[in-house]
Amino acid sequence: MKIAIVCYPTFGGSGVLATELGMSLAEHGHEVHFIAYKKPVRLNNLNNGLFFHKVEVPDYPLFNFAPYELALSTKLVEVIKNNSIDLMHVHYAIPHAYAAYMAKKMLKDQSINVPIVTTLHGTDITLVGNHPSYKTAVTFSINKSDLVTCVSESLKSDTLDQFEITKDIHVIPNFIDINKYNIQQLKCLDENPKVSDEFIITHVSNFRPVKNIRHVINVFNNIQKEINSKLVMIGEGPEKEMAEQLCVELGIFEKVEFLGNTNQVEKKLCHSDLFLLPSSAESFGLAALEAMASKVPVISSNAGGLSEINIHGETGYLTDKDDVESMSNYAISILKDPKVLDEFKTRAYKKAQEFDIKKIVPLYEEIYLKALKPLK
Repeated sequence: MKIAIVCYPTFGGSGVLATELGMSLAEHGHEVHFIAYKKPVRLNNLNNGLFFHKVEVPDYPLFNFAPYELALSTKLVEVIKNNSIDLMHVHYAIPHAYAAYMAKKMLKDQSINVPIVTTLHGTDITLVGNHPSYKTAVTFSINKSDLVTCVSESLKSDTLDQFEITKDIHVIPNFIDINKYNIQQLKCLDENPKVSDEFIITHVSNFRPVKNIRHVINVFNNIQKEINSKLVMIGEGPEKEMAEQLCVELGIFEKVEFLGNTNQVEKKLCHSDLFLLPSSAESFGLAALEAMASKVPVISSNAGGLSEINIHGETGYLTDKDDVESMSNYAISILKDPKVLDEFKTRAYKKAQEFDIKKIVPLYEEIYLKALKPLK
């Protein structure tokens, strides 16, 4: 198949998943064309069936805001015609599914029929989609897609509750390449053969308010009072400056490392002992799954799809999003006993294996064939 993938090219979960999916599809023999306003951060090599097409959005004095949807739909038409694309797979309802539908209508006028598969990731439903300015367009875009997938049962439920959806929604969870994490674990053992007496607590996110960064700092502050530990904060975003200032106020700044964005999350996670994710909303929780694939137990909120991957009392613990005390106590209970910690690490890794890319990508291939079937 020749597949056009439209996604955000950033470090966010949807962009990472879309890129990893496309690269895996290329390994399966498909031809994959990424379309975005810049090359996706995880897209390293453009060969072996992988292509990138940049959406140019020219400045035009008539518009206060650049019309990205118009530029994207035009680029889609161009790429589909020039490369005989079979199918569009768009990640996020707005603006991507909306632009894809406009491209589909333009192509249909030229007797070209290309189906749309739309994957919902979370904020396109729970945040953007619920805004009165966009809700009608989100509903329209989902219903006009040929097939719709989403990344968790929780997100499916939210979508059906909040929008008047006439389409079936197929749940296909996010995934990780477990082999990549296995290889990194071996490298970590070579780099650090001796076990340190300092525990490493990690958090990875885009540092938006929904991630409850303040809680991450406060939980770690409670942990470090009882256990020799340090906190590694990976990512960039609006709450980073607040987090740094809070560390200063609490007198723990020297125990916290702010590493910014990185393409090597698995390299950082392999040295970790515990992962914190007290988000107020998570459609899936890809960062938690990446931690578990690195044999790191997770202390998280019970928001959204997190309970579908982080099993309470087995792979880590779930609490209310604002229950800093319980998060702290659970974390300490895991870290203070080496045997308990090892058991949690083993179970976290075992659960992560259920989400290996080799198990999930074929589910998308089945969806593609189903989308194409009416056209044959």
